[in-house]
Amino acid sequence: MNALTISARILLFFAGLTGAAGIMLAAASYHGDSAVLLSAALVCLANGPALIALALLSMRTATGLAAGILMIFGTVLFAGDLVARNYAGFGFFPMAAPVGGTSVIASWLLVALAAIMPVRKG
Repeated sequence: MNALTISARILLFFAGLTGAAGIMLAAASYHGDSAVLLSAALVCLANGPALIALALLSMRTATGLAAGILMIFGTVLFAGDLVARNYAGFGFFPMAAPVGGTSVIASWLLVALAAIMPVRKG
């Protein structure tokens, strides 16, 4: 088996953080009865495992790495903005959550594109 590339390790690092954040947000949602935090938790819990797969895919195609980077960016914007609004009373900037959500959607479309893109040699 090939050693993990630095790109794959970075995606795995963020996968771990995203998964942990999802579990913490789910617990906070339950204890605080917050639908906003539950939405943030669900995005994190869906994208965390996807980042693990994208870490492996990134070693075969640049599209996997691009999808992973975009997924991290979108997840931070979407979930982070919801968490900030819930706890601080204000978000990152106007339209941060929609920009983040759109970025996550685009990252999933890149995953689909990776299925039809040529694979790196070597």
